[in-house]
Amino acid sequence: MRVAGCAAGREKTIKTNLISIDSFFFPFCADFLQEIIMGDNIQHKKSLPPLRVWAPRASQVEFLAGRKKQAMLREENGWWGAEKSPGHGEDYSFFVDGRGPFPDPRSQWQPQGIEGPSRRLDHSRFEWSDHHFQPGPLSSAVIYELHVGTFTPAGTFRAVTEKLDHLASLGVTHIELMPVAGFSGKRGWGYDGVNLYAPHHAYGDPEELKGLVNACHSRGLGVILDVVYNHLGPRGNYLPDFGPYFTDRYLTPWGDAVNFDGPESDQVRRFFIDNALMWLGDYHFDGLRLDAVHAIFDFSAVHFLEELAGDVKELEAHLGRHLVLIAESDLNDPRIVRPAHAGGFNIHAQWNEDFHHALHAALTGENKGYYADFGGLAPLAKALEKGFVYDACYSVFRRRRHGRPATDLRGHQLVGCLQNHDQVGNRARGERTSHLLSLDELRVGAALVLTGPFIPMLFQGEEWGAGTPFLYFTAHEDQELAEAVTRGRLREFEDFGWKPEEIPDPQSLETFERSKLDWRETDQSTHAELLAWHRDLIRLRRKLPELSDGRLDRIRVDFHQEEKWLIMRRGSVAVACNFAAKEQTVSLDKPSGDMHIFLASHKDIALDGGDLFLPGHAAAVLGCCS
Repeated sequence: MRVAGCAAGREKTIKTNLISIDSFFFPFCADFLQEIIMGDNIQHKKSLPPLRVWAPRASQVEFLAGRKKQAMLREENGWWGAEKSPGHGEDYSFFVDGRGPFPDPRSQWQPQGIEGPSRRLDHSRFEWSDHHFQPGPLSSAVIYELHVGTFTPAGTFRAVTEKLDHLASLGVTHIELMPVAGFSGKRGWGYDGVNLYAPHHAYGDPEELKGLVNACHSRGLGVILDVVYNHLGPRGNYLPDFGPYFTDRYLTPWGDAVNFDGPESDQVRRFFIDNALMWLGDYHFDGLRLDAVHAIFDFSAVHFLEELAGDVKELEAHLGRHLVLIAESDLNDPRIVRPAHAGGFNIHAQWNEDFHHALHAALTGENKGYYADFGGLAPLAKALEKGFVYDACYSVFRRRRHGRPATDLRGHQLVGCLQNHDQVGNRARGERTSHLLSLDELRVGAALVLTGPFIPMLFQGEEWGAGTPFLYFTAHEDQELAEAVTRGRLREFEDFGWKPEEIPDPQSLETFERSKLDWRETDQSTHAELLAWHRDLIRLRRKLPELSDGRLDRIRVDFHQEEKWLIMRRGSVAVACNFAAKEQTVSLDKPSGDMHIFLASHKDIALDGGDLFLPGHAAAVLGCCS
């Protein structure tokens, strides 16, 4: 709705109403809400919302701007407000009961890193050009996960934009950024963020992040951001100095859990939900990937995830733009993606680790750790037909039953991949599948990911079989913490027989530099062949309706474990894969009409009636021609 040209009194009323909202949209979203009400082409710049902070147990809160320290006024529900707030671009810090200086828990700009002062940011100053962009549905998505620091040599938001044409020509529809919230040091994966509202300073400033999103939208690419709401990093986490953000009632792998259901948890929940709404509203992200939701402990009647999903749905209605939430979960619990009226959390999709593990184990033969639960073609066939492999059946690795049947789910509610940052970077030496498999085997893996029933996802460089590893790296400036991280990494792999000198030091700059993609590889013959294979598969996925059908009950998988072949049938389309090194002929059910090879990994793949000849480690996509 546009009300441009309204009277000054009307503008004042709108502004007052926006600033007073503190339950759902306050304090960050006054910027984009005013754009909706006043119109996209508003010519004047407005003042920022007043500076506020939640510190319910403090007896005194002050902020330092310039050289002057000013007392803040106590408000309702544990909030404190400033009589006169700093303006855009001004630095400030908080003091709580004389302790400080601390950055603002909701700081949206930390130009000097996690220990520096916060800087005020007026989101309305950025000139967006994506007003008519609408991301495609998640059901038709092909996601590309990338890490800003290693995707390009420069490792910045600006540098990512230089490679967007590559991604657009590949055929992906969404890029998924690993976490960009401010974290300790200049380099890291981002899962130890502490400035959850501020982009990591080493990648660029807030406007440069907006520029990246804007550039993606101009090329028709949606953008998903990875966010971490289950813990904060060990360095620079000042939330406990402000209020009861954490609780010792539950223990996570990172220490005390976030206080989502204890005393004074209402404002804690708002802190994280408002953060999600900020990324979606002020930065125009099209979705969020929620890290490790199984480590979010909440026994409230309305779970945090359900509340988050509800508020995102309301924001979607206000913006008129589709927004999505994707969860990472270790629970194999379909309730995460079921609708709220069916007792679910209403998240749009979740990562399907069972599919990854089954495909990885079938291709590599690995059987250590959680891969002990997989191996052979039977788990892979079950994943393709049922979604989860472990759906209330016994897990050898966990030594208990695991999961819940997902027969009511669609493939579009699960994200499937052969690689992701965890499955590569958490290996001792960051080996990609390109280090473990031959070119032919990589083609087979790509075929099942990109023709399968799940939302396909690629990890940066996977499309050309990148030769660079993706290692675990950090740059903690605190020496004690740095040494603890290095020791922990060594302990993690000593039980697997690795020697200390074989494990790259996370703190070493060399470890980080080795993890950067080498874009020169895309022009080299073998890499170029694999890149072309990925492009062809994505093109075919869009062309054939059967390959975008998310109904799992329409999938039938036949396989032979000893001969190592597998055929996935999706309506009139069949995807045949030879996992064996030897060539062989497999028999297809001859349908009515002639069969045609749509795409083949090898030139000598041949179809004779209902018999298909496959070289070793080969894949073909076939269908009926009327």
